[in-house]
Amino acid sequence: MQRARMIFQWLVATALVSFHRSATAETTGSLPNIFAPAATPARQIFGLSIFVFLITGAIFVVVAGLLTVAIFRFRSTNSGTTIEPPQIYGSTQVELAWTVVPVLIVAVLFLTTARIIFVIQDAPKPKKTLDVTVVGHQFWWEFRYPALGIVTANELHVPVSPVRAPQPTYLKLLSADVIHSFWVPQLAGKTDLIPNHENTMWIDPHKPGLYLGQCAQFCGSQHALMLLRVYVDTPSDFAAWVKNQQRIAVQDSQVAVGRRIFETEACMNCHRIAGTAATGTFGPDLTHLMSRSTIASGAVTNTPEHLRAWIKDPSHYKDGALMPAMQLDDQQLDQLTAYLATLK
Repeated sequence: MQRARMIFQWLVATALVSFHRSATAETTGSLPNIFAPAATPARQIFGLSIFVFLITGAIFVVVAGLLTVAIFRFRSTNSGTTIEPPQIYGSTQVELAWTVVPVLIVAVLFLTTARIIFVIQDAPKPKKTLDVTVVGHQFWWEFRYPALGIVTANELHVPVSPVRAPQPTYLKLLSADVIHSFWVPQLAGKTDLIPNHENTMWIDPHKPGLYLGQCAQFCGSQHALMLLRVYVDTPSDFAAWVKNQQRIAVQDSQVAVGRRIFETEACMNCHRIAGTAATGTFGPDLTHLMSRSTIASGAVTNTPEHLRAWIKDPSHYKDGALMPAMQLDDQQLDQLTAYLATLK
């Protein structure tokens, strides 16, 4: 009895914590949350999910109710009886009911789902939009803003889209290697990134804030740490972010040794830093590395200490990451980290 009470208390506590996280996720970005839609596609999907839940819930109540009645009303009162109850070998009415009713239910669900899919996919594209190209890599995200001349990684910045004056963001989804899937539950449904095939989707976030997501298609050993952070900015904040991303990061002469290490080691073969000889495209663009809140695709916060540990041994945070350990001594690590810390 005591054990059962403890289990019950644990379940209640877990449910309360989950509810609290779901309730606060929209503002804090602490948890991907399908129950707090913040954009039109997500609201459409949420409405559909509630409709499906009501229908399937009603089916469950009816089936469970009939089963309960059968168990208690027609149970045997004499455990020793050997008399077999009357058998019914067919009923046209019952067979028609359990055939026609499920067919009608499936048809309603199919038509409703198809309508929502076409409403989202065939929505007309307004003249005032932001176009972003999303490229999925093992195991990080690349974001290109063609009209703005910006390339960044893992943290997508978009402007808020007021209901009265919509300014949606259209995403062109590409993959550099295997199949990935872009999914931010509060903004839209998941859409796959397929090699040699272009997919598209759109979002129109109505509230500023941080919205979390991740790759929703298994893509390798670090699939679980291929995380997404979407920052929805006010118009002024987005303009300030664009202005900062478009400028070339200041090259501090005090960290020239670290820059030399970056340009003479293998770093420059994979990464790009505007204004330097580094023009690699295999890894994230590092021009404004320190303007990001996280590194390793959201796996760890972006601090000089974490950055140094990442350079020394990426597998410490992300086992299976394609970036190799750089085999630098402590002094070189300090100098290289000091240089990268100036890229804001």
